[in-house]
Amino acid sequence: MTTLAFDPAALLDAVYVPFWIPTVVLAAALVIKLPTIVRLWRDPLLRAVAGLLLLACAVFVFCTPATIAWVNRLTGVPNISAPWCYSLLTAFCGSCLVLIITWRSGLTEGLPATRRAVRWVVTVYLGVIAALWVLFALADVPVERVRDLDTYYARTPFMREEILLYLTAHCVACLITSRLIWNWVRADGLDAWLRGGLKLLGAGYVLNLIFDACKLTAVAARWCGRDLDWLSTNLAPPVAALSAILIAVGFILPHAGQYLDDRWRVHLAHRELRPLYELMRTASGGGVPFVLRATPELRLIRRETFIRDVLLPLARHLDAGLADRARRAALARGHTPDEARAIAAAVAITDAVATRGSRPEPPDTDHSPDPTTLLKEIGAVSRALRRPDEIEAVRARAAAEAESVLVHEPAVHEPSAHRPDPHE
Repeated sequence: MTTLAFDPAALLDAVYVPFWIPTVVLAAALVIKLPTIVRLWRDPLLRAVAGLLLLACAVFVFCTPATIAWVNRLTGVPNISAPWCYSLLTAFCGSCLVLIITWRSGLTEGLPATRRAVRWVVTVYLGVIAALWVLFALADVPVERVRDLDTYYARTPFMREEILLYLTAHCVACLITSRLIWNWVRADGLDAWLRGGLKLLGAGYVLNLIFDACKLTAVAARWCGRDLDWLSTNLAPPVAALSAILIAVGFILPHAGQYLDDRWRVHLAHRELRPLYELMRTASGGGVPFVLRATPELRLIRRETFIRDVLLPLARHLDAGLADRARRAALARGHTPDEARAIAAAVAITDAVATRGSRPEPPDTDHSPDPTTLLKEIGAVSRALRRPDEIEAVRARAAAEAESVLVHEPAVHEPSAHRPDPHE
């Protein structure tokens, strides 16, 4: 009987994550952010976001085996892609730190401590990138390695130091960034979308630390004469791809979530005004023309404007006494003062729409009710109109109160004519 040996490399090849997936997700994040970045380019926070997403895309474009081989052939220098990819990865690490420091500390406010921290990060990581190219120039790496360069040259002088330097710089940046993010997640007062995005970013940087652990373990195994190359060649790349996806979604989520929130609020506000809008259409005999290309915000503004334009002249026909009785009736039925005011306005408006044609036009000298408050509370009035049963109950109670007042009101008698006394 033959025992099959466990082959982790073959197993990981079966679950390999294509590099184009994180590239597309990162590019989508950059495209979503691009209009805001261009419009507000002077904002250092947005510049940091643009730099990070651009570098992340570059890492996954230039670190694919096909691109690595193409760059080597283009330059004619074996393994020239190594310092180039290491430089991009190191620059990405530095941009992560710059972004988190800027985002967390508020560079837009011009804090001196924040500016010093950013300058320190930029200086250190530019120095690391320069050292990577110097070490590559000193190293002897004639054999092109597209997928396993880190482990193949793990014991080669100068290349060994270069590999260790870029992994250390990457690991330190991910540790600091993860710490800053998770500290920030626990802060109070964060928007739900921002907190969710930060959690995804934190998870992405934790995966980056796993990527570093895989690489360092494989390299250390080579130093000890053992072969754990599958950690670097087969496990680290899909971990890096998943990390990039989480980081990209972490950047997209707060922006997209806030956008969807705003759209949903506009939709709810537009839908909330529908009962009052339909009532005003009945009163005016028309409505808002449909415009195919109108934005949700514009449709909401046009609906609000139409309602107010119809309500303004209709206010002259409102029965202030009916509104006052309806308000007391609503309070008696257990409504809050705000709800009672909205229900009373709804009762008065429906009454005005129903009876306006049968009533004489009020003279200009009459003191019409002040419509200012009513025009401001169209949302509350429209919500009240969604409960026709409650409107009718309040109307009936207000009518009963009016009848009760008429019944108990003392009769007014005409003075009798003077009759002569027969004894006079």
